[in-house]
Amino acid sequence: MSLLLTDDDVAALDAPTTVAAMRDALLAAHAGRLVAPPRASASLDGGRLVLTAGHLTGEWYGFRSYDTFGHPESEQLVVLHDAVTGAVRAIAVGEELGSRRTGGLGGVAVDALARPDAATVGVIGSGRQAWTQLWATAAVRPLREVTVHSRSAARREAFAARVRAELGVPARAVGTAREAVADRDVVVLATTSTTPVLDAADLAPGTHVNAVGFKQADRREFGTDLLDVAEVLVTDSPAQAAAYAPPMLAAVEPYAGRLRDLGAVLAGAVPGRTGADQISVFCSTGLAGTEVFLLDRLTRTRAALHPLR
Repeated sequence: MSLLLTDDDVAALDAPTTVAAMRDALLAAHAGRLVAPPRASASLDGGRLVLTAGHLTGEWYGFRSYDTFGHPESEQLVVLHDAVTGAVRAIAVGEELGSRRTGGLGGVAVDALARPDAATVGVIGSGRQAWTQLWATAAVRPLREVTVHSRSAARREAFAARVRAELGVPARAVGTAREAVADRDVVVLATTSTTPVLDAADLAPGTHVNAVGFKQADRREFGTDLLDVAEVLVTDSPAQAAAYAPPMLAAVEPYAGRLRDLGAVLAGAVPGRTGADQISVFCSTGLAGTEVFLLDRLTRTRAALHPLR
């Protein structure tokens, strides 16, 4: 019988487990074991149905689907099939799995690219994606302080309070993006803005940036100034970056030739950070198949903890 999981079930995933799973997924993709084609979509009246799929050779295959209609109760669906029998092993419905895997990918990027002594984080954005990026970052670096800015004063204050309560890290809300990123070791951009929210001149030498929001030529939360100062420019899927329509800023010249694969960095095939003062930027695309990868890891963890269920 297929296992049906909700957001409450997925909430059992801790950050170290999630980051470890995403690291394994990136290495599997680099090695060719995880087949992860760019996302596909079907245009429908008033919105799109989007599909991402993956196949861990010999073990499982599956997909995630979501829509862009903007309905208040829209949910994502992730389905895990056994690669030998084709049986559906598990289904997850909700938002937690997708946001946690994105956070996990960001945590891998911070671990691989930020300075080893990174301890301060500036966050622009105060939603679900901003939270999971910070949640995963706290699993790979001992954080000393977090600053957060978003358009809503109430939401940024609530975000800072949650950081203090759940992560045990001192945190404060600030009134501007400049204040949020000044002298920070790690910066998280996780907004829905279609225009730049960051001035690269405000970044200190050695900063690492995780960019999670819009990053295309026609709508983007950062400008070319960030890419110009980035000495290390990385994504989790160069193929998906190139498949964006309109194209992703970092996947067109003069930046495309510098865009590195995070899986290749992890495998030691290409260099990551080589100097303490380098600015590094991770442009998250959401490597296809990683939601299914994380669902598989979750089901295995549950089976190990509850073998009789």
